[in-house]
Amino acid sequence: MNQVSIFCVNDGGQHLLPMGATLASFAPEAVKDPKTGKEYPVLAALVDNELKPLDTQLFNPHQVEFIGYNHPEGRRTYIRSLSFLAQRAVRSLFPDKIFKINHSLPSGLYCKFRACRITDDEIRQLKEEMRRLVSLDLPFTHEKMPTTEAEAIFMAQHQPLKAGVLHSVGRYFHTVYFLDGVADTFYGPLVPSTAHLKVFELMPFHHGFCLQYPSDEDITRPLARTKQIKFTSTLKEYGKWCKTTGIVSVGALNERLLSGGAVQLINLCEARQERAYAEVADKIFAARDRVKIVFLAGPSSSGKTSSALRVAQQCKVLGLNPKVIELDNYFVERERTPVDEDGNYDFEALEAMDLALLGEHLNTLLSGGEVELPRYDFKQGRPFFEGKMMHLEENDILVMEGIHALDPAMVPSVDPTRIYRIYASALTSLKLDENCCISTTDNRLLRRMVRDNRVRGITPEETILRWPSVRRGEGKYIFPFQENADTQFNSALLYELPMLRYYAEPLLRRIQPSSPAYAESVRLIKFLSYIVPLQPQEIAAIPPTSILREFIGGQTL
Repeated sequence: MNQVSIFCVNDGGQHLLPMGATLASFAPEAVKDPKTGKEYPVLAALVDNELKPLDTQLFNPHQVEFIGYNHPEGRRTYIRSLSFLAQRAVRSLFPDKIFKINHSLPSGLYCKFRACRITDDEIRQLKEEMRRLVSLDLPFTHEKMPTTEAEAIFMAQHQPLKAGVLHSVGRYFHTVYFLDGVADTFYGPLVPSTAHLKVFELMPFHHGFCLQYPSDEDITRPLARTKQIKFTSTLKEYGKWCKTTGIVSVGALNERLLSGGAVQLINLCEARQERAYAEVADKIFAARDRVKIVFLAGPSSSGKTSSALRVAQQCKVLGLNPKVIELDNYFVERERTPVDEDGNYDFEALEAMDLALLGEHLNTLLSGGEVELPRYDFKQGRPFFEGKMMHLEENDILVMEGIHALDPAMVPSVDPTRIYRIYASALTSLKLDENCCISTTDNRLLRRMVRDNRVRGITPEETILRWPSVRRGEGKYIFPFQENADTQFNSALLYELPMLRYYAEPLLRRIQPSSPAYAESVRLIKFLSYIVPLQPQEIAAIPPTSILREFIGGQTL
């Protein structure tokens, strides 16, 4: 009666532990990745497929799987903890400064002080202080407390956004994390202590620095530095827009919705986005003497299809005549399709496309000739030519959308000056609070989950389990080329997370605890719980041309 039976997935063994024993009491030092054979230090655990910190006590039988940085939840646990370490270092060195994490970057997290620049010398001091705190092996602790008490703590720490989001959610209690006397909140657990955070780097960037965490490929090294000027400019512009509306955090967004401002916010956001599409069309029109092709690329669920249609619509307003070539019709025969490391067909690889035929067709069209367009039959795995002809008149432009559209290797034989390239993504600068930025990847995952379930009958569980493969493809074929774009379009809308909570939360709650997708569903549900959902009558105000109608239905484009 004084023992509890625990099955450990890592060693396949049954463990009899004293009642109330912690996960840490029988955790191995490292876990082995089944694919690579590499070992990773243990950072957290999945208890019945739910993410838990290693100080969790066990009172009932459970299945436990210890995880490291090779697991998505392990990476998130490390990154959350590292951001808290940076905040603690700031408090030690610069107690009069307010530390903010603005948004994610390709190379890490963009951090700054409120209302002032961070100097190179201050960044050097911060790095040294973080390394000192790591060497002290300080514990991360947590405590559940009344919301009013938590709000008072964060107001005393000069973090009104953090206090505001706790207040707007309306719960009686919240979990607050502590590191050496400094408090913070997260929607996920932390590593046991600072000694687990040995790998990081602080790279001077803009007015602050980029906090770099370990690379997925080599956890002994921080992320590689990536060119990100246009990406950052897009986020900065969106951040200014958030300030203009007075909504810079989830707490402020919740207050706007609770005060009855949802429809007004929807109308404002849609008007701004329509203007942005018109500005892209203006740029294309200004270059019409040389540009005859528009390429649009972006990661999954960035709204590529809707963006292509909206840009085409705005081009028509200016007197141009957009014609669409679907890149999916230029796949090679199935027997020529490359395979990935698991032996599956890799339809996202550049070599899966008939690049020679595509280049030949584009050059023929640009020289005034006519081509017969293919139609690809995915069941038979080969293209068919059925007499569908195309040529370009004076005011015609080609609009083509696909994941490789920004890769120069896609059409190396085509004159690049004849092409206008657009990168679309859903880049939100909205923050949960001062130190917790909202992941644009989570935003896209929720979009895809809602659309896949509605249009393709794909369960939310399937979408979550496929997502790591989708992300690998993006990292390989899309993100390295985003700076090649002539313009970057941000498809994020301030009201979309409240809308997505209405649609996605019921889907996520269908995922059973026995599912390998359960941990991710719990994390997303917890994240969405901080956001006030839109109501059906407010969702009805979303116009039929909205990019979000691509995901929830009712689009008329």
